[in-house]
Amino acid sequence: MPEVDQRVITGLLTTRLARTKGRRLLLVHGKYAAGGPEEFSVPVGDGTRRKVRVTHTTSVLGLTDAWQAHLAAEGADLLVVTTDVPGERISLDLLGEMVRSQIIAVDEADIVKQLFGAADLDPRMRRDPWLWLPAALIDAEADASQGGWPQYGAVLTLDAAMRALVGVRLGLEGLFEGGASVDVDALLAWSRTPGGPERLAVLSEAERRGITEWLAQSAGEAASVLLRLALQGRGPEATALGVLASVMTGDTASADAAVALGSVFGLGSRPSELRAYARAVSGTLTRWIGEASGRGPQSEEARQWVVDVLHQADRLADNAHLTAALAGNPFLPSGFQARLHGLADALSEGPQAAQAAWEHVVEHQLAAVLYPKRVELARMAVRLLRWLEAPEPAVSSVGQAVSAHVADWGWVDRALAQLWVGDGETEPVLAQAYRAVHDAARRRRALLDKAFAAQLGPWVQRATAAQPGGALPIEDVLRTIALPLAKVRPPLVLVLNGMSSAVAAQLGEELTGAGRWSELSSDGQRAAAVATIPSVTVISRATLLCGRPVSGGQSVEKDGFTAFWKQHRHAAVLFHKSEIPGPDGQLLDPRLVAAIASDDVVGVVLNTIGESLDHGQRSALADWSVSRVKYLAELLNSARGQGRPVVLVSDHGHVLDRTKVEVRPPAAEGVESARWRTGAEAGEGEIALSGPRVLENDGRVTVPWSEEIRYTPRKAGYHGGAALAEMTVPVLVLAPSAELAPAEWSELPRESIQPSWWEAETPSAPVPTPVRPAKRAAQAKPKPRPQEGELFADDAVKVPAAAPPAEPAMLTLGQQILDTTIYKHQRKFVRKSPEHKVVASVIDALDHAGGTLSLAAVAAAAIGSGGRTNTRPEGLVTVLTRLLNIEGYEVISLIDSRTRVRLNRETLREQFELPEESV
Repeated sequence: MPEVDQRVITGLLTTRLARTKGRRLLLVHGKYAAGGPEEFSVPVGDGTRRKVRVTHTTSVLGLTDAWQAHLAAEGADLLVVTTDVPGERISLDLLGEMVRSQIIAVDEADIVKQLFGAADLDPRMRRDPWLWLPAALIDAEADASQGGWPQYGAVLTLDAAMRALVGVRLGLEGLFEGGASVDVDALLAWSRTPGGPERLAVLSEAERRGITEWLAQSAGEAASVLLRLALQGRGPEATALGVLASVMTGDTASADAAVALGSVFGLGSRPSELRAYARAVSGTLTRWIGEASGRGPQSEEARQWVVDVLHQADRLADNAHLTAALAGNPFLPSGFQARLHGLADALSEGPQAAQAAWEHVVEHQLAAVLYPKRVELARMAVRLLRWLEAPEPAVSSVGQAVSAHVADWGWVDRALAQLWVGDGETEPVLAQAYRAVHDAARRRRALLDKAFAAQLGPWVQRATAAQPGGALPIEDVLRTIALPLAKVRPPLVLVLNGMSSAVAAQLGEELTGAGRWSELSSDGQRAAAVATIPSVTVISRATLLCGRPVSGGQSVEKDGFTAFWKQHRHAAVLFHKSEIPGPDGQLLDPRLVAAIASDDVVGVVLNTIGESLDHGQRSALADWSVSRVKYLAELLNSARGQGRPVVLVSDHGHVLDRTKVEVRPPAAEGVESARWRTGAEAGEGEIALSGPRVLENDGRVTVPWSEEIRYTPRKAGYHGGAALAEMTVPVLVLAPSAELAPAEWSELPRESIQPSWWEAETPSAPVPTPVRPAKRAAQAKPKPRPQEGELFADDAVKVPAAAPPAEPAMLTLGQQILDTTIYKHQRKFVRKSPEHKVVASVIDALDHAGGTLSLAAVAAAAIGSGGRTNTRPEGLVTVLTRLLNIEGYEVISLIDSRTRVRLNRETLREQFELPEESV
């Protein structure tokens, strides 16, 4: 006799009462579940509800007594009696009161159809192995969302029923909205929810087995492994265990690893299931890491989840003695460490091995999300290694040296500073490898400082503003750089006190890399000036702002700045530290904002870098982003909003204190500052300078060229000496648009600013294709023999033999494309397409650069072709996409926030049907 509960009775009544009027007795074959409610209400077809009383009896007399008691009672209007009495023993008077005049057999399928509003059920639900499903659906309906099961109208399919059941039983209702299918992603998230796995564990064995098998069919083999783990109470570590399962995949799989993994997962998991599970977890982690790369609370939550899971995986791997087998795993933190150790070994093997090892580090899934600083630190070591492998640099003059320092050696200083500071987490083996590279580069840099000092001594004795000896004196920066800009639009002159070439390299890279600023130049390179001697603020900054050699404080700078621009018929105003911040609620002083909005030349002095040398910590001096220079971002935004160009300039550079704690200042005569003194006798690492460029002590001082010397107590950094990092004044000219460039000026491509060793060479040399040989020229007819008396005869002068045919010319990739029928046909459909030489030049420039160039470099290639380019660089690339991106295939595109251009060489050759390249 089947057990009947409230849900079954409700289903039976709901399906029958709508078609039965006036009947108040329902006999059901079965036994009412113990503990079930004796009274409740059920819905009927017209939207109302009827009160029900339920009882159980095993005899005819009991049926009669129950009915009589029901008639005498008040409240319920419908009696349901569960019984095993045969129908033929029921009296006629009871038959007249009974719904359908018979004992109702429980048909779970009919109840399910009614609950889902379905016309019929999938036939599979009426036979093994799905006979358990209707009862489970009836039982779970009470937990369905408000309104009960979804209504189908047509046939209720097995998958639809399972989606409904799994959604309720496991708490995954939202997953199946719109008919979506389950995947391992959702199950992994479910396995980590409090109480999630327990919801599966409490189900009957038949239902639990059925749900597990259906999920395995829907989500793949991985679901079986996951659900087994969940049932074992290991749901919170299921994702981490999936990382360990990767030892079953790839070339590193071994029998020992498989045995160790088996001990972790226990019996019941086949190798194919574990491999599928590892792949599924890998996909899930990759997606979560992608989400963690963003910003906002959701990204932070994803980042924390990833960190927790992968640290948990590392602990499990250690416990199972699988750490070594998982060293190549792209997710585990221990795998990232292993890759860094590989880099440490490769640094001693040369730049190519080190670059390959660094790329392997970058490929780790956590590199960009959790370890960007460590990745960048490793990159700096590889960059310095490439510089050390380059030919030995030389110093030929002061002007050449400061230009080379801005263009090349200052980038070395930038990398050196980062390696010297480190990241606080570097392990000893890696720190030692970095230190070896750092020290080798420092030794080479010291030689450059020494060579520069040798050139500086004679230069200082004769150099003046009128005869600078091939260098740009700092007092001429406004005249030669800012003044031409003012003829187009008055500039904002930002003086970053103490900005070295290393700092300028990082700031320039950030500002131009975002695509908001273009860097301009009058001669195709970043400008560099020479500071005064000694290279201290009171002299060098005043000289810069006044346009003449002078010493003085803020009042001298203000008056001199105004006088200089007035001399050139421009109004000007200069703001210092206390005049920059605005009142509460405003970032900048309203007077400064108004000045930038006017047509005056505006100067602003920012002291952040200089003050950091005096008070900052060592770790703060190796990384100078725009946001770290107080007020810089706000001033740049204000200038951009007003369409102003910006001259970002220093008054002098600086050196960092790299000496050991126990090193004290040397005993020296006439100490005036940290890096200069009046004593005449120069010691090791010093030079005595005298001449018109020396503006202290009546034109004669002694200064160190070695960065290791300081005369005063320790600070984070110093200035005033004769090292290249102090004497070089970097000048960056930035504009919101290249259209603000003065006549004969141009935009500096990013590729021309970075030194060649900064990025690894990725040449994609074009494969030249021979041009079809020209038709052979007709053979010349033999000349008639000269007549007697002629000056020359055949036997007097040998007639040179016909020259052998020249080697066929080789076509570049761009020329090959232009020669194809497909390109000629495509060109007909593009209005105002660029000249052939422009298209070929851009393709070839991208090809030679390995496929990627900045917009400025693409524009330079177009201009260098000699063809007409009447559009802005971005417009040129847009036209090229119409020419080259046939049928939507991405041959050429804008990337990195539309600041760089990428060429897909393989797709280009395929789309234009070029022959395969020979190897």
